[in-house]
Amino acid sequence: MQNKENEPMHILVTGGAGYIGSHVVRQLSQMQDIKITVIDNLCGGYFDSISELKLLFQSDRFEFLNVDLNDFGRVEELFKDSKFDGVIHFAAHLQVGESVLNPLKYYMNNTVNTTHLIHMCQKYEVNKFIFSSTAAVYGEPSKMPIRETTPTAPINPYGMSKLMSELVLQDAARANQDFKYVILRYFNVAGASMDNSIGECHIHETHLIPLIVHAAIGKREKIMMFGADYPTPDGSCIRDYVHVEDLASAHIQAWHYLNEGHESDVFNCGYGHGYSVKEVIDMVKRVSGVNFKVEIALRREGDPAELIADNLKIKNIMGWKPKYDDLELICKNALNWEQKMTKKGT
Repeated sequence: MQNKENEPMHILVTGGAGYIGSHVVRQLSQMQDIKITVIDNLCGGYFDSISELKLLFQSDRFEFLNVDLNDFGRVEELFKDSKFDGVIHFAAHLQVGESVLNPLKYYMNNTVNTTHLIHMCQKYEVNKFIFSSTAAVYGEPSKMPIRETTPTAPINPYGMSKLMSELVLQDAARANQDFKYVILRYFNVAGASMDNSIGECHIHETHLIPLIVHAAIGKREKIMMFGADYPTPDGSCIRDYVHVEDLASAHIQAWHYLNEGHESDVFNCGYGHGYSVKEVIDMVKRVSGVNFKVEIALRREGDPAELIADNLKIKNIMGWKPKYDDLELICKNALNWEQKMTKKGT
């Protein structure tokens, strides 16, 4: 997998210090025929992840730059000087509630900055683009499981900002037949690297599994369960939880897919089945041995009863083979990571 000059292929990873980005970079480190430049402004990234990742690369195969994508001049300098072969784009804001309160922040960062990045790719003939998208583009679909052909109907600015970026990417590819993309629509991501070296570390945590784990290890007084009267077997919401290592491997498959000359496409990333909030709470109680406090609150507006991916397309077309489809493993993994971070005082 080398370029025309018989040199390692050079990948730009935006947001590579973040949760999912760092796990993808970690898996990319196992590919000896590439080099990687990570850019991240560290507003949501975790610098210790970069320190861990540097240890996995030879010095000439890894570079980290503290760059914000809104610095258009610096980004263009980078493209002009670096001769990238492809981009894996993670850098984005991702809190749904914040997007409702401050929509322009999300459109400026998630959509405008992505549009400029795509423009730089086309200007400097970087013709492979992997985009980190979200199941939030589907909104509240009435039929499960969710297929890639399910109509997109975002219900918040976060989902809309991602969908708008998808549309820009698709239009750009239609106008330039050499430019190819893979869009990966994530469902609920959880867990940490299997060796516990990197994991989830958000300043304002909003994801369910780490919040439950925080209750188990005493970082939270209790866990709130929003709604127990949904039309599901136990009354709580059901979500498709995918281990971050499996999600990272989907990006590796996407890179191979584009390098093999396949056409642009969109893929769901999930396991094709889900667990309820109650089931996740009970599993964390079991693996931690802690019977922490759970309070039932009113439903949150806009929370669908069930969100499940149809993952047949990514399995059949890209050959994605998830390894960690196991709720107990995911919860143990998340617990081990949070215990490590607590010991570090983070």
